[in-house]
Amino acid sequence: MKKEELTMKKELAWDKYDEKELKDVFALSDRYKAFMSQCKTERECVSEFIKRAEEKGFKDLDKIVEKGESLRPGDKVYANNMGKTLAMFVIGKESLEKGLKILGAHVDSPRLDLKQNPLYEDTDLAMMETHYYGGIKKYQWVTLPLAIHGVFVKKDGTSVNVVIGEDENDPVVGVSDLLIHLSADQLDKKGAKVVEGEDLNILVGSMPIKDKEAKERVKNNILVLLNEKYGIKEEDFVSAELEIIPAGKARDCGLDRSMVMAYGHDDKVCAYTSFEALMQIEETDKTCVGLFVDKEEIGSVGATGMQSRFFENAVAEVIDRVEGYNDLKLRRCLTNSKMLSSDVSAAFDPNYPSVMEKRNCAYFGKGIVFNKYTGARGKGGCNDANAEYMAEIRAIMDKHNVSWQTAELGKVDQGGGGTIAYILAQYDMEVIDCGVALHNMHAPWEVASKADIYETMRGYHAFLLEA
Repeated sequence: MKKEELTMKKELAWDKYDEKELKDVFALSDRYKAFMSQCKTERECVSEFIKRAEEKGFKDLDKIVEKGESLRPGDKVYANNMGKTLAMFVIGKESLEKGLKILGAHVDSPRLDLKQNPLYEDTDLAMMETHYYGGIKKYQWVTLPLAIHGVFVKKDGTSVNVVIGEDENDPVVGVSDLLIHLSADQLDKKGAKVVEGEDLNILVGSMPIKDKEAKERVKNNILVLLNEKYGIKEEDFVSAELEIIPAGKARDCGLDRSMVMAYGHDDKVCAYTSFEALMQIEETDKTCVGLFVDKEEIGSVGATGMQSRFFENAVAEVIDRVEGYNDLKLRRCLTNSKMLSSDVSAAFDPNYPSVMEKRNCAYFGKGIVFNKYTGARGKGGCNDANAEYMAEIRAIMDKHNVSWQTAELGKVDQGGGGTIAYILAQYDMEVIDCGVALHNMHAPWEVASKADIYETMRGYHAFLLEA
């Protein structure tokens, strides 16, 4: 063997594209940008995925169960959990006991949530209180145009969807910051304290109602406007889920248009590429699954998080419809499954080289990133994938000419992070983290390489074909 064949060198994916494939790279990113501009919350993502899946022949698993219908190879079904979590199945030819091929991503992203009693007036200004969701640098969320997305659920059970700030004719809201002229004390604070959580209140109005005798005239004007448009009252905030997120569309980034800047790449970039990969599967040996979950950013807790029993229950229902359920079949199915935990990683940033170790970090343009382990300081809390599984994944990627790279999440003692991988690994299945590398992770606007988005979709598709 020649010496150069012994050395591992990862080339830029851009160098392998011919003119046709380059068009495919940009076409995928155009579809992705359109999705990201429309689907900024977990509810919006799940709703859009269901709409598109039904157009491709997917049926509601609940209706299949209700009618007592059977499932056969090639059938496509989905299970919807409270409008925030979604499991999609393409039924394979082999027994479900032999396992599933799972792509699992999350569709929640860091943001500000409105408190349950958010609206108040102070010095003739109408404000709304927020509670931040997930890991954010709070100072990044001031002086930005922000939009309101979410739902009011009234006492009679009717739901009212809300999107304010995305149409070019819509107003936006925002969090104020101190002017530089009066910021001497603020600038002496540590970054974590420059802006504190209780100060992330959004400004929503300054015009009073005409009645000069009324109390809180500006607040009341906001309530009048909301009632006129959405038919809601102040008490309806108690049963609302309203998210405050950056206003505006996903955009091409870079003078060469080689990147995408968007809110919520983490982790919608992996959710969308997983969805596109699954939509290409018509026939399969083992059953293929797309799993899109909520609450990852706060520990995967709650009824719509990965730690709930939703996925396990959905698999049990599928087994029952395909071949008849028993507990041993379910356990064998999950143990024999293989999963790609589709989640983002951190890309090397030349502005901040000190936090990365260059031989073991991800780079823009070098393809899908495999994180054998994530965790923090001593691999704490991580899923550490088996070497045998990593070898299998390598072989699949190389067979399909997918550009891939491996990475850690920063230097050993610098920090770290986690995903849903460890939760699925509790079933004794093979799991590895993989996805798109980002700049500005968890910031209001994140950046990803179009080549990496394309290679990630191709890598997910290759996995569904070969694993």
